[in-house]
Amino acid sequence: MKKITLLLIVLSTVMSLKAQDTTSKSIAVLPFVSNGIDPTSVQTAESILRMDLSKDSSMNVISKNKVFDAIGNKDCSDQECAVEIGQKLNANEVLICTLSPLGEKIIIQYILVETSTGKNILSEQATALYLEDLDAVMNRIALSVANHTPFSENVEVGNVVGQETIEPSSRAGRFNFGAGFGYLFPTDGYDDDEKSFTLNLYFDYEIEDYAIGLMAGARDGVALAIYGNYLFSRTDICPYLGGALGFHWISHDYEYSYNNYYYTEGVAKDEDGIELGLGTGLRFLHTYGIQFFINVEYIITLNDYNDKAIVFTIGIL
Repeated sequence: MKKITLLLIVLSTVMSLKAQDTTSKSIAVLPFVSNGIDPTSVQTAESILRMDLSKDSSMNVISKNKVFDAIGNKDCSDQECAVEIGQKLNANEVLICTLSPLGEKIIIQYILVETSTGKNILSEQATALYLEDLDAVMNRIALSVANHTPFSENVEVGNVVGQETIEPSSRAGRFNFGAGFGYLFPTDGYDDDEKSFTLNLYFDYEIEDYAIGLMAGARDGVALAIYGNYLFSRTDICPYLGGALGFHWISHDYEYSYNNYYYTEGVAKDEDGIELGLGTGLRFLHTYGIQFFINVEYIITLNDYNDKAIVFTIGIL
């Protein structure tokens, strides 16, 4: 029994140490090295990077003052010096970052060094088209360093850099216009039809994690609605959930009378009402100016026919 208890204690201690190691790692950010860029901009860029790294719960960013004290009067910008400073500060990793002008562009090169082995975990390069672009670049570098992934794999809505906005299928646009097509499948009303073709036009604007817009559709009549979606991701594959409020003019071949339907030959009846919608779906290539989407929506029209349906559409924004 004592052996089992001792074994459990040892295992618990090992697991605890392992959890601490994986949940928190200390990093020392060396002072940025620059040539030909004003010191204020360089200091601001370094401050942004430090702040973004600090937001990650797995990162323990060693203070700037402690890094300066460890460096002293040395010019520390190479891998060998980084390992030495990392050992002094008991840092797991050390980040070296260099900013160099190239015409109007700013080239940012960064190397992440593992103190215990002296190896480069990351060696990446990014481009800022102008000084104001450094904000987005620093955000991406922080994600790259925290996740140990290349710079290009950490694009999100809000941190697209200037170089990427001039590439094909620009990632800059947050105003969206597009169209979707598919089918409306009645669950109640709609003259008991099986399905009908639907075509929708969309105009929306993304505000951080939300998309708010206007939909105009031909769906067994004409529909007009204001919708809002919560976007669960800022990456290229973005699930969303939202609702809509609008008005739907529905064409009926059957007339309504005392809770019964009867058919009047040659007579088409339009029955309109306020429409409520609940929808979900996926946006693909979300960080680009051109997106593709799949949308499923349940709609209820408040009219005498009690029209209800599921609308499935695919489209482009």
